[in-house]
Amino acid sequence: MEDTIITKAEAIGRFLEEHRCSDVSIVDLRPDCSWTDCFVIATVSSSAHLRGVAHQIWGELNTLGLEVANRHKNPDGEGWELIDCGDIIIHLMSSEMREFYSLEKLWQRLED
Repeated sequence: MEDTIITKAEAIGRFLEEHRCSDVSIVDLRPDCSWTDCFVIATVSSSAHLRGVAHQIWGELNTLGLEVANRHKNPDGEGWELIDCGDIIIHLMSSEMREFYSLEKLWQRLED
């Protein structure tokens, strides 16, 4: 992963941890994926937490110079918010959604 992408993904990860998200992970998807370089995945504790973090993260993304392709003014709070920043895709997920979809395991299989 390019240093600038990693640096930005790590900054997003720190932001999420500071906003009480748990199990924050950065998944390097290159060279297995042609449409993005990495996922930043974090677990939120509730629908309200999801909405709050999704609302607060816009300032951080702007500071990092990342453009968002799918900006939602009101996240639906159904347990998963995907924020598409092109090279970085952010997944804010409830623990149930995260366990069910197991994105890290899905993409890890490509590396093994």
